[in-house]
Amino acid sequence: MGGRHDVHFLDACFLCLRPLAVNRDIFMYRGDTAFCSEECRRAQMEADETAERKERDMAKRLAQGAPPAREVDGPQERGKVREGSVLAL
Repeated sequence: MGGRHDVHFLDACFLCLRPLAVNRDIFMYRGDTAFCSEECRRAQMEADETAERKERDMAKRLAQGAPPAREVDGPQERGKVREGSVLAL
């Protein structure tokens, strides 16, 4: 999000950008990432875990010699779909 560069990390929630109240709890994650609530922090943690899992899976697939899923040719690129056919992916 473009506005994050202009905001000090303790001024607004990293996820929802709500202002962090002075007399309220601030929920920290990974040292310098502040959140307004446990829910926002948990959502970011889950998003990070999902991204890290995908990255590990991709590295594992590449190490085994398998191409990334998006680079695999579908039947339409190989000329095996006839005109008027329905292709379900």
